[in-house]
Amino acid sequence: MKSNIFIPQQINVGFRERKDTYTGKLAYIVYFDEKGKLRKETSWNGWRDKNIENQIYENTPTSGFVLNKKAGGYSTGWNHRQTYVRVYDPRGFEFEINVANLLYILENTNSIKGKGLEGEFTYGWDGKDLVLVPTESPDYIEISKLNSLRYAKNFVKAKDLKIGGTYLNKDGIEYIYMGKFDEYRYGEKKKGKSFFFCDRNREYSSFETMRTTSQRLVDVVSEDCAEDYAELFDKLENQTIYSPVDDSKDEYVPLTKEELEEIFNKSTYKYVYVLGALKGKVEKNYGNRVEIRNNRDTGEFYYQYENPNYRQRIYWSYPSNNDKEPYYLKVTYQNLDELITELKPSRKRKYLANGKLYSEGY
Repeated sequence: MKSNIFIPQQINVGFRERKDTYTGKLAYIVYFDEKGKLRKETSWNGWRDKNIENQIYENTPTSGFVLNKKAGGYSTGWNHRQTYVRVYDPRGFEFEINVANLLYILENTNSIKGKGLEGEFTYGWDGKDLVLVPTESPDYIEISKLNSLRYAKNFVKAKDLKIGGTYLNKDGIEYIYMGKFDEYRYGEKKKGKSFFFCDRNREYSSFETMRTTSQRLVDVVSEDCAEDYAELFDKLENQTIYSPVDDSKDEYVPLTKEELEEIFNKSTYKYVYVLGALKGKVEKNYGNRVEIRNNRDTGEFYYQYENPNYRQRIYWSYPSNNDKEPYYLKVTYQNLDELITELKPSRKRKYLANGKLYSEGY
């Protein structure tokens, strides 16, 4: 189970009458967040029967939950319902959890026939999904600690951030503070500066920005500068959010014969940038990038372009001699040496405004 499960202090339970439950009532449970706001209120009000009074409970560890039955798991046209499991709450109502939550519960506790689930449970939310959290699970302590920090509201202030320091956000993600810099989106500089962080929880370190850190960071993991901060900053300098792409710095590097041979050994065609002369109106020519093909039977290399003498056939007329004109014409090269001499195929290097290499490709 994720450590960023939110465990609220209070839940709000709405009801509908259902004959296929123990008590005749099925519940839709929502919660009050750390600011006291009732989450998912609109959908909750739309689902519940307002003639049945809702109940607000403290979300304290509770025992006596019982597995009831499978629900959903069918599809009829547009009417699709995922598989859920009904669970009885000892306070007199039933609710539904997904199968993944059920499997996690059974990994960490027992379900005894006639007695229900062993141990105590609390309600939590993984994003928009309700989960029943066993307090005996190894994740519960970490989940509880993070939730205590969220409710304590001792948020880390921007003025206290240390370059290279590690901080915990509300979702349990550890961020390394990189600094405050100009931020670019789609090549445009945003007004004011942003706080830059590195997310260490991902397989490949990624960078995120915040316009403000207000109520976003709940704890200091370490104020010491991360050992690999210099390496991370080098990666940050290669991101377009830190420095935009500068098209004026584009550079073309001629491909060698060996590189072209390797390309065409893997595929019979490839798009490459062409610095030499092209004949005709080239099909699929993106700027100076063109598709070159290799006929492995003859060993020839070619690109094709639209035949200006081709006459479009009128659908109600019979073919004429002109209709035999090919739609495409080919420019053929006997070998790679001839192709290289005429076309000068190249790869393009793109750079950021700060001079860092951004990409390199055909």
